[in-house]
This record gives sequence, C-alpha cells and structure tokens, in this order.
Amino acid sequence: MKKAFVFPGQGAQFPGMAKALYENNPKAKEMLEKANEVLGYRITDIMFNGTPEDLKATKVTQPAIFLHSVVLAACWPDFNPDMVAGHSLGEFSALAAAGAMKFEDALKLVLIRATEMQKCCEKVPGMMAAIIGLPNEKVEEICASVKSGIVVAANYNCDGQVVISGEAAAIDEACELAKAAGAKRALPLAVSGAFHSPLMEPARVELAKGIEATEIVAPKCPVYQNVSAKAETDPVIIKKNLLAQLTSPVKWTQSVKNMIADGAESFTELGPGAVLQGLVKRISGSSVEISGADTL
Repeated sequence: MKKAFVFPGQGAQFPGMAKALYENNPKAKEMLEKANEVLGYRITDIMFNGTPEDLKATKVTQPAIFLHSVVLAACWPDFNPDMVAGHSLGEFSALAAAGAMKFEDALKLVLIRATEMQKCCEKVPGMMAAIIGLPNEKVEEICASVKSGIVVAANYNCDGQVVISGEAAAIDEACELAKAAGAKRALPLAVSGAFHSPLMEPARVELAKGIEATEIVAPKCPVYQNVSAKAETDPVIIKKNLLAQLTSPVKWTQSVKNMIADGAESFTELGPGAVLQGLVKRISGSSVEISGADTL
C-alpha cells in the first residue's frame, strides 16, 4: 500500500496546539525549543497558552502550524511516506518532513513568508471568497470577466469548491456573478489578505531572496507541489515552484487526483485540524483510506 502524508495550511491553528507533543515527547520538546531559539522569541508560549486572536496573526499562525506539523512528522512512529503534499503553507512542512530542507532553514523561510505576507496584507487590502457549486472553468471565466479590479482563482480545494482571491471590490463583483451563474454559495472568508494572487507580489520578491539562499536537496519521496500538482524530486524544479507558489493558485484537487493516479491508497494528515481529510474524502470519493492526527 502506497502511503501519502499531507500537511495543513493557514487556518488550522488552535489554542494549545502541539502542547501535548511538547510535554510527552523529548524529541518534540527539543525541536520546539530549537524553534524558539531560531525565531528569537518563545512561540511555544503563544501556541500553548495564546488566545485564538493571538494565533490569528499571519506572522504567528504560519510558523506555529509549520512547527506543529513538522515536529509531529519527526516524532511519528512510522513516517515512511511514498509521497507527500501540503496545502499552501503546508508545502513547506511537506518539504521539511521529506528532508528536502533542514528544519531550521525551512522555519526561517516560513518566518520570512509570514512576515512579508503580513506586510502585504497591511499595505494592500485584499480578500478571499469560497465559490461553491460551479465548475473550475466557470469560476476562472468569471474572474477574467470582472472589471472592478484584480481577482483570480487561488485555491482549487475540491471539485465544486474554488477559493478566489483579490481586491475587495473585485471579490464582491465576482461573488455576485457567481451567484447569478448558479453557485450554491459565494462566501467571503475571514482571512487578512489576498493570498495566492498578484497582490502578494511584494512578499514573493522578499521570499525569493530567502529561497534562493536556502539549500534544497532531493527529498526522500516525491513532493506534489501546489504550482504543478505533479510529483517533484529535482531540487531545481522544487525551488522554482516554491518561488512561484505565493502568487500562483494552490492546485490541491489536481494534486490529490495525481497522487491517487500514482498509487496512493492511504492519506494521513499530520498537524492541527482536519480540513485536508475532508477535502481528500470529497476528491477521492472515499476510494482511499483517510486518517489524521494532531498528536501522538
């Protein structure tokens, strides 16, 4: 049986995340203390004792989710994947867990990513919205027809669920057009910016500097990257796709379908939350085993 492991993105955080890991596993405690040292502040205090509002800030959320996911994978008793993937931020977790980057190097990149994305959100207001019940092509057509600003398809989460991203007025117009086209729902999301859209370009430029300076090696198994939805093992291609990820759509539906086509029979989500388990179930039609955990 080919085993796939998947890693969640922003929005999966919760108060007390990774606390049980820290308290019950010496390796987890060592890694999390190392993270406090690398970051220059005790992120574990916020993860363990912070409020939902404390954890909501992008510059905290992303490192926290990354740490929970990667530390759990490092301590997992049978982490021997045939393939891995991560949703947005989760791609960094997947790459680190699969050995393509050192733990500390990946954490530093996530910190840059989170910090620069937060700056973008503060300087260039943007929004995201979920469009439910329309084909991908129809959502793309609607985005292309919007006249009031920038809006693009940002996350292909599962068949019939596409998240769009862009300027507020353009999101509003696209939502109205989607409803008129027969969408079951067109729902603005509670996020702080237009992720995976051209509005993230300033953050991409800064993150690119960090990625270019980071050593990336061949992972121990294929990584299905958001930009291509394909199995990648070549460090040059992995780095190129990672550079493009911040302003490109997350092809999650396509990634999961390709993993199943390549033989994945079980999917395990490691990290906080269970969002990816639900998406994999919708994409696969329950044709694969699906499980997940946020602690050992």
